[in-house]
Amino acid sequence: MNYGQFLNMIPEATLVAALIIVFIADFALVKSAKKHSSLAMLTDLLLIAQTAVCALACEPAEAFAGMYVTTEATAAMKVILTAGTLIVCIMAQTWLEKHRYEGEFYMLVLSTLLGMYCMMSAGHFLLFFLGLEMASVPVACLVAMDKWKQLSAEAGAKYILTATFSSGVMLFGISLIYAGTGTLYFNDAARALQMISMHTYYAPVLMIAGLVFFFSGLGFKLSLVPFHFWTADTYQGAPTAVTGYLSVISKGAAAFTLCAILMKVFGSMTDYWEYLLYVTIVLSITIANLFAIRQSELKRFMAFSSISQAGYIMLAVVGNSAMGVTALMYYTLVYVVANLAVFTVISVVENNNGGTTQMDSYNGFYQTNPRLAFLMTLALFSLAGIPPFAGMFSKFFVFMAAAQEGSAAAYIVVFIALINTVVSLYYYLLIVKAMYIKKTETPLPAFKSDCNTRFALAICTAGIVLFGVCSCVYGWLSAAAGL
Repeated sequence: MNYGQFLNMIPEATLVAALIIVFIADFALVKSAKKHSSLAMLTDLLLIAQTAVCALACEPAEAFAGMYVTTEATAAMKVILTAGTLIVCIMAQTWLEKHRYEGEFYMLVLSTLLGMYCMMSAGHFLLFFLGLEMASVPVACLVAMDKWKQLSAEAGAKYILTATFSSGVMLFGISLIYAGTGTLYFNDAARALQMISMHTYYAPVLMIAGLVFFFSGLGFKLSLVPFHFWTADTYQGAPTAVTGYLSVISKGAAAFTLCAILMKVFGSMTDYWEYLLYVTIVLSITIANLFAIRQSELKRFMAFSSISQAGYIMLAVVGNSAMGVTALMYYTLVYVVANLAVFTVISVVENNNGGTTQMDSYNGFYQTNPRLAFLMTLALFSLAGIPPFAGMFSKFFVFMAAAQEGSAAAYIVVFIALINTVVSLYYYLLIVKAMYIKKTETPLPAFKSDCNTRFALAICTAGIVLFGVCSCVYGWLSAAAGL
């Protein structure tokens, strides 16, 4: 075997090196009084360097006979996810300082990120599945990391059980694809499916079943309806930083991978998976919005918000084009900064209010903490798609990508999504109403945020305001997608 092929996997190699460095530093600093701050700074610097590596190593490359394939779009997505992971690590530092889990937390986060890298760069179903499991199993440990809380242990158990079941369903789907095509390579499977479609007017039942089972497995990672039942309980029980990581980084990697595989492998079966997407998108956006209105616990509320946002992200896949890939990456980028801004504020309030995340505790929040309330409002407005914030542009681009498909069904789905945007605006405004309008005799006390929180919020707020007006961001993603 030619080991020089590993040089084509530079982002993965450098991330493995970063993981080893953090592992060694965790042992080396075990007796140091400044272990927390030193390890946090080291991890942040490594993630900054990793983001730069992903941005520079953007040339298309292959390794191991096409099992590993990277493109400019894949490199751009790795930049987005690595930058998002950096924000998560920054916002988690206050919580980690109290619980002393910093070494384990950073190593598990970097391990899941490595799995996402492999998953997105896979050109073979085996590497894809290994990457998926590498990204999923450590997350169960992260979810259950707050071991003194019953909800955290319960959330970890629910996550690992549903993840195991979804992996089994996906493996069954992959086995059906292998049975029908005789290969696990994406390109070879696509050619086999194209040959089948040339000789028949319909796809074989075996391949349709494989597509459905495969889609179901990744639907769990995306928490699309009806694969969403684990989401609310897991988000509520997990530490807030982990919930933020699950809601954006994990979801973004799964969305990009699903988009790539549907276009690469199942391009000749577009008529089948597009209608599968139509159903799941409409169900995800509508049901999640209706359930979000009923929530009184903020992390459960954001869980249903993330299910709805997953539906909007998958709208970009409907177009089956480079514009759709660009819209998906742009939506993920905007979603990362907006959603992490919300979770950063939730984390601050949770750390200073005895761990409560009830929505009623935010009544009168603007009176005592006007800056945090204002930043929370900007993030919520972006999630709702209100102009001139970046969220409005991200929704516009996914609508445009879906409408480009040109069919009556696509127009109907876009119209339903537009109506649901109004519903989502209503429930996001419920939080704004609590912060600015509702009065209480016992509002949250005024508290000063630490430097890490202020830095994370500054990055997120800059992204919310600037990503919508800086055309260079969309131009960079368009060029990466080959548009």
